[in-house]
Amino acid sequence: MASSRFVPFVDLSQQHRPLHLDLMAAITSVAERGDYILGKSVVEFEQAFANYCGVHYGVGVGSGTDALTLGLQACGVGPGDQVILPVNTFVATLIGVLQVGATPVFVDCDLETGLIDLAAAERAITSRTRAIIPVHLYGQMVSPQALTSLADTHNVIIFEDAAQAHGAEREGVKAGSVGLASAFSFYPSKNLGAMGDGGMVVTQQDVISQTVRSLRNYGSTRKYYHTDPGGTNSRLDTLQAAVLQIKLSHLNAWNCDRNRLAQRYDEALKPLAGFGLLPMVNHSGRGHAYHLYVIRLTSDCPIDRTRLQQELAACDIQSGIHYPVPCHLQPAFQNLDYQVGDFPVAEQLSQEILSLPMYPGMTDEQLEYVVEIIMAVAENCPVLI
Repeated sequence: MASSRFVPFVDLSQQHRPLHLDLMAAITSVAERGDYILGKSVVEFEQAFANYCGVHYGVGVGSGTDALTLGLQACGVGPGDQVILPVNTFVATLIGVLQVGATPVFVDCDLETGLIDLAAAERAITSRTRAIIPVHLYGQMVSPQALTSLADTHNVIIFEDAAQAHGAEREGVKAGSVGLASAFSFYPSKNLGAMGDGGMVVTQQDVISQTVRSLRNYGSTRKYYHTDPGGTNSRLDTLQAAVLQIKLSHLNAWNCDRNRLAQRYDEALKPLAGFGLLPMVNHSGRGHAYHLYVIRLTSDCPIDRTRLQQELAACDIQSGIHYPVPCHLQPAFQNLDYQVGDFPVAEQLSQEILSLPMYPGMTDEQLEYVVEIIMAVAENCPVLI
């Protein structure tokens, strides 16, 4: 199945090429001002992104992981506290909890969406539970109504991990505006990505924003005067903020394109649904930001995932698995004393899921080519002939 066509997993050039002059002008402006650390563009982008999320305050930091760590610190989460989080997430969510000295308490996920199982989360709440981290996975939010009800009932903090959910909405609520605070990542491949690393904590609470501002800058609110011993060096670069400010005005259009592509994938792959090839379920309609487009090759599906990936790669189509090893089975965290079988849904999904190419500017022809190869692999399965 060799082909001269190429479909990358993500193609940032499709975003950057039309914005080249604006991006270069923004970068040049920073260079001319020379305000590379906590400069004018940082202040402007922090407010613009906070407004976009529907909250009052945004504080730029060095990465999405730092946004999780410093945000949790600012919310008063620390040693002695338990924090509930889904086991089906990128390891940064776990690292943020560990870095503040809290105890992570994993719970399983929903089979159809991959999102945290809130019923399991409620069963995991104890007198030591301080916070719950809903991970808005693949670009789809956890239900704000269900989250708020659970948090209010049990008096726990909601701290959103919105690293994959820039611009996502559900039940009329935007990602980043549900919890006491929220963490975003601006890793280049995100829906809103920098030309390097970056992150932000957004919140409605002035005291939390001020605490993060201090923590990100050596625990200092003014130069050479340090009041917080938990401070570090984690500041969003002014150059990255300038880039992000230009790209923010295009985010809604890019998300609409992602949603359109997802609908085309859904329709094109329908013939394989009866054979166990299923897209992850969308409960958010057009509010799904589709950072990733993920399918499941269920136990009923005769198509082998490894073979499908190999065939796609042979045809110059990139794909991924998000994520092949759940957090509780990662070698670095065996001291948490979880075992194989503790979270059967997440473990099942790790063996079934496959992420297909998804990015703004991906053409219909590219998408049709991806589907064509999947169908060709299916046709070679005796059960599907």
